[in-house]
Amino acid sequence: MGAAMYAARLNLRTVVLGNAGERSAAQDIGGTITLTDVVENYPGFIRLTGEELAQELEAHARSYPLVEIKNTWVNKIDREKSCFSLYLDGEVLQASTLLFATGTRHRELEVPGHDEFRNKGVQYCALCDGPLYKEKVVAVVGGSDSATKEALLLAEHASKVYIIARGPEIKPEPINRPRVEASRKITIITGTNVVRIDGDKRVRAAILDKPHHGERALALDAIFVAVGVIPLSDLARHLGVKTNQRGEILIDRDSRTNVPGIYAAGDVADRSFKQAITGVAEGVVAAYSAFQDLKNNEVCACDDD
Repeated sequence: MGAAMYAARLNLRTVVLGNAGERSAAQDIGGTITLTDVVENYPGFIRLTGEELAQELEAHARSYPLVEIKNTWVNKIDREKSCFSLYLDGEVLQASTLLFATGTRHRELEVPGHDEFRNKGVQYCALCDGPLYKEKVVAVVGGSDSATKEALLLAEHASKVYIIARGPEIKPEPINRPRVEASRKITIITGTNVVRIDGDKRVRAAILDKPHHGERALALDAIFVAVGVIPLSDLARHLGVKTNQRGEILIDRDSRTNVPGIYAAGDVADRSFKQAITGVAEGVVAAYSAFQDLKNNEVCACDDD
């Protein structure tokens, strides 16, 4: 949305494409930030929800007549001379430049019982599903800051929250460590893996690879998975865009990829520090780079053929 806003200010007709359904990382316009309960680190807003931040950015982008937002999936992209052809559901759209801000999807917990109990106690969003487990016992699998924030949110609803991390310690941001350590509801189990999920109609236990208080079966009502993400870069790779070993799109400081006319920003790109503000900034830089490349004839517009 930040990229679309700046592209419009540079007098570039801009279309934002994305499906807010199962095939994308997003539950709504705004991507995974909409799954964040509280945002306290976006300049200009002391505290708001991720969904509210996404709505603010969307409203700003929509205020420009040159911006069009389509809730549709891009099935395939081909390049013909200097023009990209984007095959949508029932439509073909042509564009001179492309910005991939496709984000990521959750990495799944690949253990027996995961698929059987998906959405029956195996969950991926504390903000979405935490209220369903009021006064229940739940666990978060993962040791990152994201896992810590999931646990803090779940502690507002559940009677007990376990953090199960495979590493020797959890790795929250400094501001979140004292919060999780101060919570009487949260217990941290480190150096441990979940090897199986058991239940009947719903999740009843996580089976651990080592005992916790003498038992390998940890009684639970739900398991929230936070074991990392997978970049959604397949469409870009089809066009010859280079990625790193993790599948993140390689970009320079101006958000350019190795393919002229293609740019990337946000969680799909190879930046070590990923925040809402950095993703928006990369998108804005990408819009300016596209403008400069078109202006300097380093990238040709579709109607120049």
